[in-house]
Amino acid sequence: MGSPEYIKIVEAIKGRITSEEIKPGDAIQSENLLCEEFNVSRMTVRKGLAVLVNEGYIYSIPGKGNYVCEPNLDSYTLHFDEMMATDKKGEEIRLIEVNVVKPSYEVGFNLEIPENKHVIVVKRVFLSDGHVKAFDVKYIPYYRGIPIVEKEIRYATFPEMVAKKNSIFAMTKKLKIKAIAAKDEVSQILDVMEGDAILVVEQKLLDEKDHPIGWGSMYFAGDDSGLEAIASFD
Repeated sequence: MGSPEYIKIVEAIKGRITSEEIKPGDAIQSENLLCEEFNVSRMTVRKGLAVLVNEGYIYSIPGKGNYVCEPNLDSYTLHFDEMMATDKKGEEIRLIEVNVVKPSYEVGFNLEIPENKHVIVVKRVFLSDGHVKAFDVKYIPYYRGIPIVEKEIRYATFPEMVAKKNSIFAMTKKLKIKAIAAKDEVSQILDVMEGDAILVVEQKLLDEKDHPIGWGSMYFAGDDSGLEAIASFD
């Protein structure tokens, strides 16, 4: 499986910046020109530009365009994409549950919804050569009339899961990384002993008004429990 088209745009523009083909303060190509160059839709181009903005490579001026940022030598970039693990041979995703349920106290607290408001719960496992390497649980407020398409959810990123109700470009994604002791369902699915230390990447999606529109966690155990951040001095 090759890289998504928006990632190809991201890497191409990064290459032009790091090679100094375009320099801090320079404008990058317009969305129309990028659509033509990469033969993709405007939505795909905007997804790539959003990644570059989030990673600090470019900034946007409404009505004018996108420009290369001055390098920040004191920041680290942590790129977390839960779907990246499926690019290798022998790795797959299995959808084990999609359901509409009433939220627990923890879920209701993080989504800021009342107890009588239903949520969609999505549970997936990420496997490598048949062995579970990660367990993913996501909660999204349920709205009548919005279809739950299991085939789409199986391979969707968290922002894509809620995109039918909210624009991806208006979302803010917050990550919290922590170590916890495995227990109950998590220890069973990851096949670890209760009390073993595992890594958790907790994600919360916020709309343009900073209201939660999705919350969940991805659990990793063993050799798959490492994350890496990079300081770029290009």
